[in-house]
Amino acid sequence: MKNVKWIFALLVLGFWACEPKDDPNPSPQADAVRGAIFETMKEWYYWNQELPGTVNTLDFSSNEEFLDALLFKPLDRFSYLTTQEAFNNAFVGRNAGHGFGFAFDAEERLYLTFVFNEAPAGKDGWKRGWEILEINGKPLVDYKTSSGGYDFKLGPPDPGISNTFKFRLPDGTTTTRTNVKAEYQSNSVLFQNVYDVDAKKVGYWVYQSFKATSGLTPTRSQEVENSMNFFMEQNINELIIDLRYNGGGSVAVAEQINNYLIQASNSNKLMYTNKLNSLKSSLNDSENFSKKGNLALNRIIFITSRGSASASELVINSLNPYMELILIGDNTFGKPVGSFPLSRFNRTLAENNVELVPITFATANSEGKADYFDGFPANFSVGDSPQVPWGDTKDLRLAAALQYIQNGTVSGRMINTFYRPSWEMIDAFKGLQQEFPAY
Repeated sequence: MKNVKWIFALLVLGFWACEPKDDPNPSPQADAVRGAIFETMKEWYYWNQELPGTVNTLDFSSNEEFLDALLFKPLDRFSYLTTQEAFNNAFVGRNAGHGFGFAFDAEERLYLTFVFNEAPAGKDGWKRGWEILEINGKPLVDYKTSSGGYDFKLGPPDPGISNTFKFRLPDGTTTTRTNVKAEYQSNSVLFQNVYDVDAKKVGYWVYQSFKATSGLTPTRSQEVENSMNFFMEQNINELIIDLRYNGGGSVAVAEQINNYLIQASNSNKLMYTNKLNSLKSSLNDSENFSKKGNLALNRIIFITSRGSASASELVINSLNPYMELILIGDNTFGKPVGSFPLSRFNRTLAENNVELVPITFATANSEGKADYFDGFPANFSVGDSPQVPWGDTKDLRLAAALQYIQNGTVSGRMINTFYRPSWEMIDAFKGLQQEFPAY
């Protein structure tokens, strides 16, 4: 199965793909594409035994509507369609948009949570912790939906689209910025630092998405390699990995990270297994650890949230049998299944530039744990601090992690800060953009 690029992905929209338009009169070509989707799903879909025996492809006005009707619900929240270009670009960080994320605090004030360095927002100097007061001249309350969520109407991720934002800066002043969406290369590492806690050197790593570096063979991330070299040079003996805004990405990069984190004594032991449907059981596979570098960690503290999904959860699940893991923040998303693109196996899909990415396999760790559709629960539930810059120990979740390293527990005062927002950014997107969420 090594020739298959294992990936984790979520529901229907690619970074460089426009939202599809409904076609009320499906053409013969559209009918052929839907037929190809159905045949490919019968062959590869993990839950293929739950598919209908026959379907009338002419009953549907779009390929997306057709695929949605086939999915095994409620477990399958993840299968999607996109284009080949959008899929390939997303997994190496080639994006389009403004290049930022945002989140609400406990009082429903909206803050920038991260900004990509080379994105239009990054080049304009935007920073985590800026409060958003207005979007396109309207207060945020105007974007609230009847369900309690938000629709900020920022448009598709297409170059040339502009939006205007009014911010309150940390010093209390305000600024209004108009920003134009453009193509850019996103960075996965948002921050890294080392803290001295008593006699320990504690690494802190904010990792936003499992993206590979284009052109490297085997598939891996140069950013990951650089960060791990930094921590090894600093001789850290504790590590905090911040995945609170990490929706997933490349499993090859997750494996790369695991091989740095695992202890040398557990090298060559089972990392995880993949299980496909009964038609493809000959492709069932397993991956073993192969220790890289000299990090010697007995435990890892993960900062997590509902935005921590798929490949983030694979790292946690794979390491859990071998070392102490502490989760601080909120429960993770819940995605123990994965996908790989299927247009390569169907000429009709390939010729029509339809990339079908359904759930094709389930993963399990060395203890057989595979069923975490409800996510991994946090050991200590602590509120987010989007108003605080990266690395500032006023960040409640970072402070709680450092407190645990120092005292072996998290105080009741910290736990009392916990809140669960009514709206989170991961809910605003579908498909590839839900796995790599950014505006």
